[in-house]
Order: sequence, then structure tokens, then C-alpha cells
Amino acid sequence: MALPALLPSAPASPVAAAYARLGEVFSALRVEERGAGEGMPCGTGWVGAEELGAGGDGLDAFLAWDDAQVRRDYGRAARPDVVASFALHRYAWPVCLLVTLPWFLHRRVPRLPARNVGFHRGLGRVAVRVEEFACLPGDPAAALPGARVVADEEALRAEVRDALAEHFEEVLAGFGPRMRRGRRAWWGMVTDEIVEGLWYIASLLGEEQRALAELERLMPGTAKPYVGAAGFRELAGSVEACGTAQTTRDRATCCFFYTLRPEDTCLTCPRTGDAERVRRLAATA
Repeated sequence: MALPALLPSAPASPVAAAYARLGEVFSALRVEERGAGEGMPCGTGWVGAEELGAGGDGLDAFLAWDDAQVRRDYGRAARPDVVASFALHRYAWPVCLLVTLPWFLHRRVPRLPARNVGFHRGLGRVAVRVEEFACLPGDPAAALPGARVVADEEALRAEVRDALAEHFEEVLAGFGPRMRRGRRAWWGMVTDEIVEGLWYIASLLGEEQRALAELERLMPGTAKPYVGAAGFRELAGSVEACGTAQTTRDRATCCFFYTLRPEDTCLTCPRTGDAERVRRLAATA
């Protein structure tokens, strides 16, 4: 009896394992991949990155979510430019991980133009379509559709920077005018989200020290259009207060949270002195 022919299985996604690992250690964010023939999700709660870059109704609805959250949680309204800065932070932090985490874990760098990214902030879900990615020689994924082999580690780091620059050039076209700050501030903010997002997730993976070294090479402070370096340093006095040396950095930009709560700045905010950083870290050690 003739056996039925087996249908060929779909090729494995080059980034699926990295996105699955992200979901395991950080359940507040889930990444779902879309195939070549599938449309990007739409409907209530979903917004495409292209819509944000266009600066119209999609961006208005996105900013309205942050405005409502500020009023609900802090009992007051924030300036429109502060709302826009909050919204960009909350978009950029997870989206940067779509590129940096596959690079960090598997040395694969997806290209994600704005048309291939959708975000549902209420559910903590990001939809992506990976059509092209870069990898190193010898990577088994080099045989997959859309693979592009680059020469070495430095070339792959350049791919990370280029992929994120391509994405955010489109998105910042919408956000930028709402933030009332210049391009240097926009790209300083993106630099901070690249560094601090991977730093945090790597700490959950138990690979913080490797991430610190990798990020120093990825963001040396000279790569345009980015502004600022990874800039990690040991926090003076942390050994005595916390029992172990603690790492810190100074953000290239400020998110303006201090305009709502002047006494409650971010731990890496330039406004937060080292003594205060040590005090907070010791309190949670």
C-alpha cells in the first residue's frame, strides 16, 4: 500500500528560540511571529509601528493610553511632551529586545522595518514578521530563507545598530514632533532603551556580566545616529552597603518622570546621585 506523501515542514524561525526564552523569563511580554502570507494583527488595542510613525490617529490613541494612565496613577495630568516621552519609552524598551535578544543569545539579527511590527500594550504582546536576518559564517540558520551572512562579530554589531536605526527612523517621524525635543534627545532615548532593556533581561537570564561587556562593544558612544555609550561603571560605596559591587550607568536622556514626582527619579537618571542609588539598592538587597 502506498504511503501518503509527507508535507514538508515549515522552516524554523531563526529567532523563535530567543523570543520563547524572553517569554519564559519576562512573562509580561509575549512575541508572536507572523508568516510570509499572514497579515499583521489589527483591531482593538493593536497598533502598527507604521501608524505610530505616520503621527495620525494611531499615535493619538497610543498617547491617550499614557495620558489616562498618568491621570489615574498620579492624580494629575502630564505635559503633552512628557506623555509622548513616556509612550516612546514604553514602546522602545520591548521593541529593542526584538533585535538585541536574538543577537545576544544566538548571534542572529532580524531586520524589522516598521511595517513588520505591531504592538498591543494592554496585553503585552508584540507581533513581528521576520523576512531578513543577518548571521555569522557557520550558523546553521544561514541556509534559511532571508539569511545574510556577515563577516564577523563587529559586522554583526553593525547589523544590530542598523536594524534598530532603520526601525526607529520611521517611528520617530511620528513621535519626535510630539516630544518637543531635538534629534539628539530622540536618539539618546533609543540608545538608553537598547542598553537598559537587554541589561535587565540578561540579568533575569543569569548573564548580566556577559551583557555588560557585549553592550559596551555594541554602544561605544561613537556610532551614529545613537547618542551616548553603554557607559557602565561600578557604583562607589555599593560593596559596603550591599555586600557586592553594583553596576550603574547614567542615561543619555531623561524621561521627565521627575515632572510628576520630583522626589522619585529613575535609578539611572542623571538627576539621581550615587549616594541615593546606593541607598535604594541597599534597601532592596
